[in-house]
Amino acid sequence: MSESLAYQLHVNGEARDVADAWVGESLLYVLRERLGLMGSKGACEQGECGSCSVLVDGSLVCSCLVLAASATGEAIVTIEGVAPPGAPSDVQPAFVDAGAVQCGFCTPGLIMAAHALLDQSPDPSEYEIREALSGNVCRCTGYGRIIDAVQRVAVGRRGTA
Repeated sequence: MSESLAYQLHVNGEARDVADAWVGESLLYVLRERLGLMGSKGACEQGECGSCSVLVDGSLVCSCLVLAASATGEAIVTIEGVAPPGAPSDVQPAFVDAGAVQCGFCTPGLIMAAHALLDQSPDPSEYEIREALSGNVCRCTGYGRIIDAVQRVAVGRRGTA
């Protein structure tokens, strides 16, 4: 019988306790099943689709590939934490306005990828946008409108800087 773990994660600016956890639980599992943060999606469970993308210390990661217990002491940001509660981030309405969403399953991961890119490169080229989104799979929209949405946000941020 394996021992259970108890640890604390720093998620969306809050310390969150995780109790009675198995050492092999992924960050995705803990976020969804233990902490009730349902925004990150479990699709491939192999790090191929990007639907589970979150920021860990500012870096975009597939949360299905990260052992949750290894993320203690790191700042984790999920789709629920990219903006103040009840308000969208600037990326979220840009996706809607550009028609970059359909079924929505991949959308949280794509929005997290867009945030990661724009936080590191406020004026990305189309190539940089494509590269930043390359770890995310969308089967509904294609990528043209998603790229347009990210470009709109970059332009909007430059206009307010």
